[in-house]
Amino acid sequence: MSTAPPLITLLTDFGERDHFVASMKGVILSINPAVTIVDLSHQITSHQIDEAGYFLRSCYRYYPDGTIHVAVVDPGVGTARRPLLIATGRAIFIGPDNGLFSEVLEQEPGAKMWQIDNKQYRLATAGSTFDGRDVFAPTAAWLSRGVPPAFMGPAIHDPIRSAPAIPIRHDELLIGKVVSIDRFGNLISNITARQVQELRASLDNDVLEIHVGTHLVSDIVGSYSQGSPDRPAALINSGGTLEIFLREESAAQRLQIDVGEEIRLC
Repeated sequence: MSTAPPLITLLTDFGERDHFVASMKGVILSINPAVTIVDLSHQITSHQIDEAGYFLRSCYRYYPDGTIHVAVVDPGVGTARRPLLIATGRAIFIGPDNGLFSEVLEQEPGAKMWQIDNKQYRLATAGSTFDGRDVFAPTAAWLSRGVPPAFMGPAIHDPIRSAPAIPIRHDELLIGKVVSIDRFGNLISNITARQVQELRASLDNDVLEIHVGTHLVSDIVGSYSQGSPDRPAALINSGGTLEIFLREESAAQRLQIDVGEEIRLC
């Protein structure tokens, strides 16, 4: 019975115009030509650590056990921030210790962590501005060849964690925010289906008002086809959270809403 080749995913804010992603892939394949590389995305908004964390949290569970996820959104590259390696029961995560993995750590409380500082498993380069190529890519490649995580550096127990974006409930008011905007311009919130149900159950008239910015959103519908191109509507998306959209239009552009905007349900 054949064994599937090791799998490494890449998530960055590098885009695809420059050499950055190609260089990382070249390093990985030079160390382990048998590895399979999957691009999660290279279109994360520049320097938006929380957006990258949300993206990673949304998809890593759908990959096979043992997958190595390299995530690089790293405005602090070249500073004293630590290169981080996280091992859970299902996967390995590699990237900067800047809060990017906060949501993963919330979902994986038994994770073990190491600081990557073993020079044997990194590239020796003159600069210090491309840890994606020089540190994270070779670390992932060597791990895919069977090098144990503990060989990469000392264990740590205090990774940087961003404050979780948790909706706030005040009696019959629920306040959340936009945590991501997809390529269709849909506004993805941190408000869960369960929180919506609990709020609706507490209301006397069972009718929700949803506000984002200065806009009043129609009540929750079941699918995009039930929305309108002229008036924003909401639904519960495949990730189980409230999403605001315009049918076949960009809600973000038309409503002039960005990540971080408050969403109020009452």
